[in-house]
Amino acid sequence: MTAVRIRYQTIEFDEFDIHLRSLKDKQQFNDPFSEAENLGISSAQWSLFGVLWQSSQVLADKMQHFEISGKRILEVGCGLGLSSLLLSLRDADITATDYHPEAGKFLVENIKLNQCKEIPFLRTNWKDEQPQLGSFDLIIGSDLLYEQNHINMLSDFIERHTKPGAEVILVDPGRGKHAKFSKAMMENGFEHSQYKPNNTQLRSDKMPFKGLILKYKRSI
Repeated sequence: MTAVRIRYQTIEFDEFDIHLRSLKDKQQFNDPFSEAENLGISSAQWSLFGVLWQSSQVLADKMQHFEISGKRILEVGCGLGLSSLLLSLRDADITATDYHPEAGKFLVENIKLNQCKEIPFLRTNWKDEQPQLGSFDLIIGSDLLYEQNHINMLSDFIERHTKPGAEVILVDPGRGKHAKFSKAMMENGFEHSQYKPNNTQLRSDKMPFKGLILKYKRSI
């Protein structure tokens, strides 16, 4: 069995440096017991959780000054957990979820690297009923809408796990599905707005970010 190659990098923010243990690149793959395959994660998709994406940096940049006092926060599709790590260092009440069987292990290692407090993690599919997860004041995520069936699954998952008046902030790189997702969110009782982030030049990637920040507020 060939182990995956690992990369270590530091993402700099205004008040924090976040150290990340990630996969070296998207070519890495290691599923010897078919755990990911049995969950419907193909070999082409296997590495996606473990590399640093531009959208996740935009989300973390948004979270570094976001008002978090008294809020219970959930990051969905956390991947490497960049935003969760930053929020933990800000002493936020943050919980992380992802479907990939390796995401929780990488999060544990990144918690150690950053010497932050334990971040509760749940491996879950958006279609799974998870009453023990509870409800949140703020749900965040980045680059989540890969496939058509994700639209209603994610919208319904968010509806199940938000408190009245809760906010949702998602960063979408522009895969062509955010309009239908926003329609599904409004049908589930959320108000919607969207905008392009001001900081289109990211610290570790000089390519302009072409996506949108999607904001929702639960109105019922």
